[in-house]
Amino acid sequence: MRIAYLDCFAGISGDMFLGALLDAGVPLGVLTDAVSALGLEASLRVEKVDRSGISSTKVHVFEGSHLAEAAPHTHSHAHEHGTEHSHPHQHEHVHPHEHEHAHHQEHAPKQIHAHDHPHSHDHPHAHGRSLTRIRELIERSTLSRPVKDRAIHTFELLGASEAKIHDVPLDQIHFHEVGAVDAIVDIVASAAGIEHLNAQGPLSWFCSAINVGGGMVECAHGTFPVPAPATADLLREMPTYSAHVQKELVTPTGAAILRALAPGFGVQPAMRVSSIGYGAGTRNPKGFPNVLRLSLGEAETATGQHSKHSHGPGETTVMVLEAAIDDATPQLLAYVAERALEAGALDVMLTPVVMKKGRPATLVTILCNPAQTSVFETLLLRETTTLGIRKHLEERSCLDRHHTSVSTEYGEIRVKIGSLDGEELNVMPEFDDCRAAARQFGVPLKQVMQAAVAAYAMTPVR
Repeated sequence: MRIAYLDCFAGISGDMFLGALLDAGVPLGVLTDAVSALGLEASLRVEKVDRSGISSTKVHVFEGSHLAEAAPHTHSHAHEHGTEHSHPHQHEHVHPHEHEHAHHQEHAPKQIHAHDHPHSHDHPHAHGRSLTRIRELIERSTLSRPVKDRAIHTFELLGASEAKIHDVPLDQIHFHEVGAVDAIVDIVASAAGIEHLNAQGPLSWFCSAINVGGGMVECAHGTFPVPAPATADLLREMPTYSAHVQKELVTPTGAAILRALAPGFGVQPAMRVSSIGYGAGTRNPKGFPNVLRLSLGEAETATGQHSKHSHGPGETTVMVLEAAIDDATPQLLAYVAERALEAGALDVMLTPVVMKKGRPATLVTILCNPAQTSVFETLLLRETTTLGIRKHLEERSCLDRHHTSVSTEYGEIRVKIGSLDGEELNVMPEFDDCRAAARQFGVPLKQVMQAAVAAYAMTPVR
């Protein structure tokens, strides 16, 4: 089983994540092709920088010939680009046209940019973009279906947080900072990099506890303590802490990318690391390496052997953890199941059983990636009354799965498709989307689900 581990000791942002992907070996073309597919006048500039002695990769987003960034006096996920360091710049560019850039960085050498994509000039700066507009922008692009789905899902997570904070319907949300070109590029390019890694075989994501930084941050709607409101909401249920610097270390974009990944949390799993990437943040504080570290490698099996993913198509190895519990309330067990799914469990089952002396009990079964074993062992031992856990490795066969969205009379509904060797075998609407639509329109849940399946069946090209 392949593992990707994010070490967020200096937080996470969209540009740091892109830098870590590139530094760990994702080809630059994967990201630049994704940016070009959007049809915006946007491009990437990549350079090697020093962060407290750590050589790392810094990614800048340009809109036309200028550095893309949020409007003044708003909470900008692109951070403050006036960095305080000096070093030789080694730039990689993908554009054949030269432009002089007089942006506010002191070290603004002549850059080379290639506009190998249409110039739609589709960037309303004053009020950002609505979630609906961003969906349309991504859907009309030439991005692959998995990249589109991941990018849209990430923006929906951002939108849900913003909608909750401002108490408005999701589709009425107008993103200020994260609707800007740089945030769209960060999220779409990140989705392309993630899917590039996923395409190489089953990949499980894990993450350390997240350093959010400290102090205050100026947002579009006022000054707030770190983390900013949307960031704080996106980080719910994730392990966070504040240390080292009084600056914002986690941006809304970084938090949304992380939430969409849904990694397991904890110390680095037992793994053999094959590549390490460092993505640089903009700031360069003395004595604090402002970088995101990404480690890629192979998991160690329960027997200590190096686990190569040599299974047949759709086959993976999973860890099964079990505990039979006869002295816990149903409420407690339901809570544990919910926590396990939030932590990235592949599945959770609660099965009625009869134990010794005729005692009714519940068998709690958790399926997870082998590298996450310690995460769920800790969960079961801390949150339940069990004194021990059984665990064993099993193989499972899975259909290839991807998501798409369909338009129904009840709004947009995501649909999960399962296929084998290119043949679609199962189509299932996402329950949460259908439930929300059924409540909103006051119709039976099954009616919404049937409408989604019918809409998918009528889709001409899939």
